[in-house]
This record gives sequence, structure tokens and C-alpha cells, in this order.
Amino acid sequence: MTKYFFLLLFLPSVVFAQDQKPAPPALLPFQQDAAKPGNEEQMAIQFYQNQEYGKASELFEQLYDQRPSVYYYQYLIFSWVEIKEYGKAERLIKKCQRAEPNSARYIVDLGYLNYRSGNTEKAKKIFEEAIKKLEPNQQQIFDLANAFIVRGENDYALRTYLKGRQLMNNSYPFGFELASVYERMGDFKNATEEYLNMLDVNKAYLNTVQDRIQMTLSFDVNNEKNEILRKILLSRAQKNPDNTTYSELLWWYSIQQKDFELAFLQAKALDRRFKENGEKLISLAGLAIANEDYDVAIDCYQYIVSKGPAYSSYNLSKRELANTRYLKTISEPSPSKKQLEILEKEFSDELTGDEADPDDVPIIRNLAHIKAFYLAKPQEAIDLLNKAIEMTGVPAAEKAQCKIELADILLFTNDVWEATLLYQQAYLDFKFDVLGQEAKFKNAKLSFYIGEFKWAKAQADILKAATSKFISNDAIALSLLISENFDPDSNTVGLEMYARADLLDYRNEEKLALQTLDSIPRVFGYHPILQQVLYKRAEIMRKVGRYAESDSLFQQLVQEYPDEILADGALMQSALLNEKQLNNRNKAMSLYQKLLDDYPGSIFVPDARRKFRILRGDTTQ
Repeated sequence: MTKYFFLLLFLPSVVFAQDQKPAPPALLPFQQDAAKPGNEEQMAIQFYQNQEYGKASELFEQLYDQRPSVYYYQYLIFSWVEIKEYGKAERLIKKCQRAEPNSARYIVDLGYLNYRSGNTEKAKKIFEEAIKKLEPNQQQIFDLANAFIVRGENDYALRTYLKGRQLMNNSYPFGFELASVYERMGDFKNATEEYLNMLDVNKAYLNTVQDRIQMTLSFDVNNEKNEILRKILLSRAQKNPDNTTYSELLWWYSIQQKDFELAFLQAKALDRRFKENGEKLISLAGLAIANEDYDVAIDCYQYIVSKGPAYSSYNLSKRELANTRYLKTISEPSPSKKQLEILEKEFSDELTGDEADPDDVPIIRNLAHIKAFYLAKPQEAIDLLNKAIEMTGVPAAEKAQCKIELADILLFTNDVWEATLLYQQAYLDFKFDVLGQEAKFKNAKLSFYIGEFKWAKAQADILKAATSKFISNDAIALSLLISENFDPDSNTVGLEMYARADLLDYRNEEKLALQTLDSIPRVFGYHPILQQVLYKRAEIMRKVGRYAESDSLFQQLVQEYPDEILADGALMQSALLNEKQLNNRNKAMSLYQKLLDDYPGSIFVPDARRKFRILRGDTTQ
């Protein structure tokens, strides 16, 4: 028990008033009284930490005689206990007790001393008597519970607070204090129940409860506490449908855990109850899209659209519904032509109005992308984007995005010069914005495609510091690709062949791209770019719907190049293929777990952990 004391010395005691917001955790009294360490004190503490308790006791006794304080008292008592100087310890405790007869600290210290000296029955008797003598005095209850906590007697601390709750007749329920003790004991279920009970006392505690729970969940390595919290919240929300506090807390929790399906249910309930005009649903849709959970975003927008044109968010949601369906469709490795044609018609129907509407520009841009890259109608796409760029009232950022999309299509149609001019325009208009960084990176990639490797690398190196982590990561990857395959003798044949294949893939000429990639190992036998070739071949196989072959190639890369930069990405892509396209959930789980174990520093770790937990059923309702 003693070996835990040094840590327990500095555990906070938290006291909350029922009629005001909880105060920050207070220091224990002996910590407040502590003087700044001097040389003797530092030496005494060092002796104590080194378990040289005899030397520590001598110094702490001198320090206590010079300046009696609870701080020195604690160290002195424990040093004496460790060297079995029980008589000295008892005399000091009783002396202090006579000076402060109402202090619970010394009663508990006396019980602790008996416990350490082997008289456990007497120790229990002293502890029981202390609890029995409690009066309906809030401070007295706090003092006794804190004394037990400092000694590591959490069971007695719990009993103190529960007895105090009865004595105070629930005028103050000691909920936060009980929850804190339960947490110390590893009982998160009862801690959660106490936190939620405090919301029944006062709804103003909601933010405090959220902060406390969030802090605890941040150390939830095995996801056990998350499951406990989710089940308790769902149970309370179902049993108390009129208590919207639980719905608010469920909404908050589901957002924290990225459990967007659960968040959708709560957002609907709160929207109906408070007539929020879809505010939470629109917010949730944005979060779901950012996390590529397009189905939930579609559900959010469909719910609002179902309210009819009179609903204030109807028009916005109708447009965003179409845009989200677009994002979902193009996120698939090989969307069907029928899906794309349905989406093309939906977008076209949205643009049937006579007057040009700047709000329609995102739909125009997405429609142009489908026409150019999927439906072999690049000229129609170019015409649409030129009209959007010339339209009056279009925000500058939207125009820049249209220019970037137009440049993408011109590069797709082999109009490289016009494409680079448009990328440069967008960059200059938003030089210090993510939008400008995106345009700059695309221009660097264009330079890579046409073999201007030194220029492409120079631009990629600048973008390593981009504010967008995605652009930064892509820039780092491009820079490494060039630097690792740009031979000292300026032999860039292998890199040129790869760049040509990459551009062919971009232009949907997958057969020619694969032929070019396959020729690289035949020409060189060994070349540093072969891992890139393997990864690109896997991407193309996935793009054309040959999922098993794609998975096999990603797995081959992980096996042959486990320590290279592409290994974690290949592992992640293999896991995604098995989860979504190959419907092999068990294999997907094992691949996500391998990523978490073998590549803990990977940028894919947060997403892999979330997907692993979903597959394991942690967020299943």
C-alpha cells in the first residue's frame, strides 16, 4: 500500500457547490502549505524516493521542528512507518490531534498506523467509528473522504460520501466526488452513473460532465469505457424520452466518437423537439462528408428535403444532397455508367432554371467533372465551366475552384499550356490559402507528368509546409518520388516512363498505362521506382474493378517493401478493399490491426482505428 502513497500525495480533491459551476480541482491542504524546496528538503525528498527512509526521517524531523506543516508531517509519518518507528509516529499523530481535535486527517492517520503495524481490526474499528460520527456538515464530510483518499482507502471514501449524501438529505449529492473515487477504483460504470445523476440535479453541469468524461475516454485504450458510456446513455435516453439532456449528451458523444449514425438519430430527435430548422443536421452532414461517411450525410439532407420547400434549409439541402451523392459516387473505385448517368440527369435537372444562379456553381463544377472524366463529354464540361467563370456574382473562391477544375479537364484533353496557365491564375488569386496551395500542387504534378522533374520537385518542396496536411503529404510523396529516382548521372528514363504511365492513368487510358508500367521492370531489372510501379498497378486494377488483383498487388508491396514509404498506404488500401469491395470483414479487421501494430506513426492510424472498431461492432446500436 505504501508504494502508492507518493503518487496519492498529489491527487486532487474536488469539491463542487450545487448552486454554482464546479470550481477547478483544489490542492490538498498539505500541498498548499508546502514551502519552496530548499537544499535540505530536496535531499530529504531524494532519500524518500530512493527508499532510504531512515535518512529521510531524520531530515524531515528537523524540517518539521523548524516549520511544522502538513507537508512535512506527511513525509515524516510515512518515513517512520517504513522503518517501523510506530511509537514516534503515534505520538506525533496524537499531538496533532490534540491541537486539531476536529480534523479527520489524524483519525484516519491513526487507523492507517494501526493497519501498517499489523493491527488491522483496530484500524477498521477506527475507520468505522470515523464514518459513524459524521454529522450533516458538508466540509466535515469532504475532509474525512479526502483523508481516506490520501491513504488510498477508496472504499472508505465511497462510504463517507454515500453516508454524507444521506446526512445532507440530498441537498448536495456528492456526485462529482463519488464519480472521481469510482474512477480511481477503475469502476467507470458507476462513475458514469454518478456524472449523469448530476445532470438530473442541474443541467448546467452538462459541459463539466462532458469534459470529465472526455478526459477519461482519452485513456480508453481498449474501448471498454466507450462501450459502457454508449450503453448507459442509450438506456437513459430510451427510458427518459422527455429528458433532452441525454439526447444532447448522446449527440455530443457520437460526434466525439465519429459514430455518425447514432449522431443522426439524436440530431433528428433534437431538431423535432427544439425546431432547429435542420441546423444540427447540416452541421453533422458536413462532419460526415469530411470523414467520407456519405450515407449519413445523404440521410441528413434527405430528412431536411422531406420537410418540403417551406422549410428554411430546403434549397440548400437539395443542392447539397446532389453534391453529396456525387461525392459518394466518385469515391467508388469503379462507379457504374448507369450511376453516373443518373447523377448527370439529377444535376442537369437542378440547373433547368432560366436565370444563372451563383449558388448552382458547385453543381456545375461537379457535373462538368462527371461529363469530362467519366462520360467522355469533355467539351460539354469545358463549356459549362467557362459559363460559370463568367457568371456575375460568383464568389472569388468558387471561380478559382472552377478554374482548377477546368485546368484538370484541359490536362485530361492534353491542352497542357492552358491548364498550367489556369492553375497559376488560381494560385496567384489565393496564394496564402489552401485553395492556392492545391492549384500550386496540381501545377507541380503537371510538370512531373511532362518530365520537368527539377521544377516539379522545387514546387513540391515548397508545399511540404502547406497548411493542409493532405497537400503537405502529397507534396512530400512527390518530392521523394523524384529525388529517389532521379539518378546522379541525370538518367531519368525510369522516372519518365513512370510519369508517362501516371498521366495515361489520369486520362483514363488504363490499358496503355499498365503496358508502360509493365515495361519498366523489363527494361531495368531492378530500379528504386519498382515499388511505385507496384502501387500504381494496384491503383489501376482497383480503378477498373479488378479488386482481387488489386488487393494482391497491395499485399505484395507490403511483403516486399515493408519498411518503405508506401507500405502503410498499401496496407490501408488493402484493408479498404477487403472491407468494401471484397466483403471480407475478418481480413479487413486483421489488416487494420496490422497497420495499428506495425505502423503506429502512420497518418492512416486514426482512420484505421475507427474502422477497426466499427467492424468489431463497438459502435453498433
